[in-house]
Amino acid sequence: MTMARSALTFLAMPKPFKGHIGMIQRNAITSWTKLVPRPDILLFGEEDGTDEIAAELRVGHLRNIQRSAVGTPLLNDLVKRAREATEAPLLCYVNCDIILLQSFLQAVTTISEKFPRFLGVAHRWEIDLSTPLDFAIDQPLNLESLPPGTPGDHTSIDVFVFGRDMYSDVPALALGRAWFDQWLIKDALLRNIPAVDMTRIARAIHQKHEYTHISAGQRGAYRGAEAQRNLEIYGGVEHAYTLLNATHELLPDLKIRRVRLRREKFALQQWMWRNFVLRTAPLRGRLGLRRGLKDSFSIDKR
Repeated sequence: MTMARSALTFLAMPKPFKGHIGMIQRNAITSWTKLVPRPDILLFGEEDGTDEIAAELRVGHLRNIQRSAVGTPLLNDLVKRAREATEAPLLCYVNCDIILLQSFLQAVTTISEKFPRFLGVAHRWEIDLSTPLDFAIDQPLNLESLPPGTPGDHTSIDVFVFGRDMYSDVPALALGRAWFDQWLIKDALLRNIPAVDMTRIARAIHQKHEYTHISAGQRGAYRGAEAQRNLEIYGGVEHAYTLLNATHELLPDLKIRRVRLRREKFALQQWMWRNFVLRTAPLRGRLGLRRGLKDSFSIDKR
């Protein structure tokens, strides 16, 4: 199966389309189909409902992805199959609970015009959504039309844009378990490929959900045996490569600037928070001085 040539192909591995998780996945995938120009979209796997949603939304569907011994899909096979299935110069791995807006394509276009090779990443924007989005209305989806949200932190990364030939030696990392995402950042940086933070233009809008699709729940996703194996492949040091390691940042005026000392600045910020905010909380409470300090020390000032 080879898709028609497109500038960008989305790659996604859905969970079963059941209950709340099914609803938010439909929201997310439908939002991708509304981008202009419409990217190619490839859904992977045989989870319940994937056939139907692929046919309904007219997106590609690749079955029989390689899996771990306990049935978790593997990143290396997903990337390999994607390269075989599409001729698009850019690939985007995105989790199936992530809504993307038109500004996402604007960000990708801007970065690709500057860098021949790059990794584009973005912070989450966390929202609660309990009903399907109405895509029939005659206006583009925008952040203001969604429920209010909160920013994720530097480890909350659910969208990755990269050249189709950039990752040629991908290990068998378990998708949906911790550390596979940070491995993508690490590998790019070790090969001196720019990692561009797109957050200020193109947030990854994450619809909150439970982890009932994993037998051990959220703890299993982050601390289970497959997460520990991913961590070993990743290098054994937790959060060694996150958005704090981005080399560049896309600004609201669409200029790209070099990022310097982001990790060091964050460490200083956290030290100040612990020593000048938390330790003085009782005194400030008695004096009525608490309000506003949390915002002053926010790790996300966007």
